Amino acid sequence: MNGAGNYMKKHTEALVKDVGIEVACKLTGKSKATLGRYYSDAAEHQDRFMPVDAVAALEAEASYPHITSALAELKGITLSYDNTPRNTESSGVNADVILLSQRFAMLMGEYTASIEDGVISINEAKRLLRETTALQKVLIEMKLHLEQEN
Repeated sequence: MNGAGNYMKKHTEALVKDVGIEVACKLTGKSKATLGRYYSDAAEHQDRFMPVDAVAALEAEASYPHITSALAELKGITLSYDNTPRNTESSGVNADVILLSQRFAMLMGEYTASIEDGVISINEAKRLLRETTALQKVLIEMKLHLEQEN
């Protein structure tokens, strides 16, 4: 089986375990054995993958869209998953530019502190990733505002 197939099987297993095998059976109408075949790495099951309707049903109940994000990653697409409520509503592109500048400054501050000793630790990398994701969210909001104005 190719790397993408193994990758998808691992994410299929994560999705089933996220919702729980019993719930997954009820949502999809599939047996435990059938669901198990979808993420089995045994040679006889290498060409078996979960149908899209089953994926949609499970991801609706899961804490994270495992299969959707895995497919996006394989194609080189970045998804933004955020289910946290917003504290403030932006008032347009000008406010977005200000927020973008602030987030970028925070990212650079984190980077400067992280690289000070010449090595970026795992915790520092996690903080940089959080700041990068926050910056990406601002850019997405800015893009949406620009599209609304046109």
